[in-house]
Amino acid sequence: MIGADAIVKSLEMENVKYVFGYPGVAICPFFNSILDSDIKTVLIRTEQNAAHAASGLARVSNEVGVCAVTSGPGATNVITGIATAFADSIPLVVITGQVNSELLGSDVFQEADITGAVESFVKYSYLVRDVNDIPRIMKEAFHIARTGRKGPVLIDVPIDVQNAEIKKFVYPENVNMRTYKPTVKGNMAQIKKVSEKLSKAKRPIMCVGGGVLLADANEEIRSFSKKHNIPVVSTMMGIGVMPTMDPLYFGMVGNNGKPYANRAMNESDLIIMVGARVADRAISQPDLTMENTTLIHIDVDPAEIGKNAKASIPLVGDCKNIFEDLLSLDFECSHNEWLKALENYRDTMTPKRNPNEKYVDPARFITLLSNKMKDDGIYVADVGQNQIWSCGYHIVKKGKFLTSGGMGTMGYSIPAAMGAKIAQKDKQVIAVCGDGSFQMSMMELATMKQHDVNVKVIVFRNNYLGMVRQYQHFTYNDNYSVVDIKDGSPNLEKLSDAYDIKFLRLNDMSNVDEIIDEFLKNDESVILECMIDPMDLV
Repeated sequence: MIGADAIVKSLEMENVKYVFGYPGVAICPFFNSILDSDIKTVLIRTEQNAAHAASGLARVSNEVGVCAVTSGPGATNVITGIATAFADSIPLVVITGQVNSELLGSDVFQEADITGAVESFVKYSYLVRDVNDIPRIMKEAFHIARTGRKGPVLIDVPIDVQNAEIKKFVYPENVNMRTYKPTVKGNMAQIKKVSEKLSKAKRPIMCVGGGVLLADANEEIRSFSKKHNIPVVSTMMGIGVMPTMDPLYFGMVGNNGKPYANRAMNESDLIIMVGARVADRAISQPDLTMENTTLIHIDVDPAEIGKNAKASIPLVGDCKNIFEDLLSLDFECSHNEWLKALENYRDTMTPKRNPNEKYVDPARFITLLSNKMKDDGIYVADVGQNQIWSCGYHIVKKGKFLTSGGMGTMGYSIPAAMGAKIAQKDKQVIAVCGDGSFQMSMMELATMKQHDVNVKVIVFRNNYLGMVRQYQHFTYNDNYSVVDIKDGSPNLEKLSDAYDIKFLRLNDMSNVDEIIDEFLKNDESVILECMIDPMDLV
């Protein structure tokens, strides 16, 4: 057995089913060895999207996503995907090929110090020097990626190490890293303090983030909210923790959130922040929001608690375990007047739109699409105006909502949707993007065709980089700079034909029901182009 075989065997021991990647000489031993395995490889058309696809798989399967690329430009290209996963705490193991060990530091062909380059975007990274270390390193990498605050781990393997003979392959049963022991169970004394504060609160609210989804704690949060009648708002990454139409859910907070959700946060006397960072996009002025408010911050990462807002009760641990403990405690909460006030805010503060009838209204379109989607469908939003419309108007029932929240990476939706579809082939998976973000990953239509991945793609076309145009509209009085993409953008009907993918176009809302029905009719790849008013605002 050589090092490359040992890597593949380690992946088998971790029950990995798919590896997304792009080959090159420095990673060829690995891709040669994987031919003798049942692990399926998916050839992505650019390395960044290998990480995005692995991310999509990880987020719908609660497993670690895996991708593998070559050295030099292959490794540097994947960095954006790694950074995107790191910002949203998605568990990945990224394997990169590297030049011969003896040539490291010589600036030879396709050498890049990838472990140094990704230092600020990974939980941990390894440069494998000894082939006999591979089983231990692989075991540790998966353990680090999936435990505590999840995230990406990089393993850089020189080609000579991949080709070297390993003395004996023994995959460790356990991991014991002295410097890495994440807290999982919450402190019971702190948990009891939470119940005591809640029993006295008159205007409590829970703000849930992506950490709840990563901990698979949806049901615990929903049960706790229902048991004690506690209203819930979410960050962008927390969309889907509560069903959109749950009467106790009051929408997304933040700059682009619901006005009534932000008002609820501002007027609350007790905020339970769960699996969320208190970052600027969700809470722009945390000191002001938390003034005269008890903040209970629950997070598996102790570094996040108190980083952006001082917590009255810090509680470190896995939120699934913590809410199981909270549900076991008996205490009473009474705040009916608060709930009535929030319901009134929701009824009276819902934003009103005045769409241009000559175009598709993205808000109404997304709501109609959501109602027609299967209950457990997976909706993947890209970045830009399409993301904000999706956050505001997509209705989550029993499915999942995926997007790039922390990094805001354009081009995320199509490869992430492919990963999600590969992980759960029986699910309806839809990628929604703008015409700008579509062009950042449209090469993956080839991957969809080659590997028979039936993702449905919606392109909101307004011929602008819409979110930047909107910013320039307000900030620079319509003095637009480098945002017009009409000239040079592809004819999507011809592009669809080139890839032998079904194409539909929606010019306005006159036949929207028929087009959506046709779009969703079969489990096949479809590209639906929706013509949007170039001047529409989120």
